Amino acid sequence: MEAQQLAQKIAELCFNKKGYDVKIIDLRGIAVFADYFVICSADSDTQVKAITDEIDEKLREQGIRCWHIEGLRALQWVLLDYIDVVVHIFRKEAREYYNLERLWGDAPSWEVEDPALKKANIK
Repeated sequence: MEAQQLAQKIAELCFNKKGYDVKIIDLRGIAVFADYFVICSADSDTQVKAITDEIDEKLREQGIRCWHIEGLRALQWVLLDYIDVVVHIFRKEAREYYNLERLWGDAPSWEVEDPALKKANIK
């Protein structure tokens, strides 16, 4: 699976566990450590863990393994490293504090729409 397809798949998986404010940042040509960031917000530690588990389980089913995971103890900011795609699952407050979107503001980025809302044609 290409990096952009993987980023899109991960973004869509975030919605399975009610993640929100999902954004993809294109780091190609800007950073050497990854091609894309996927950023997602959650309202609780339990939800951060549920989103993390959903992504890990669904990708493992497709033979895609996470190279490294950080943040499972505090569950304020979990990072899943799939080499070309790095996933950041934040508690809302932590996301506002670290503001990765501003830090990587020179990179192209886009919001990802919840596929369930898109299918129902709800905005």
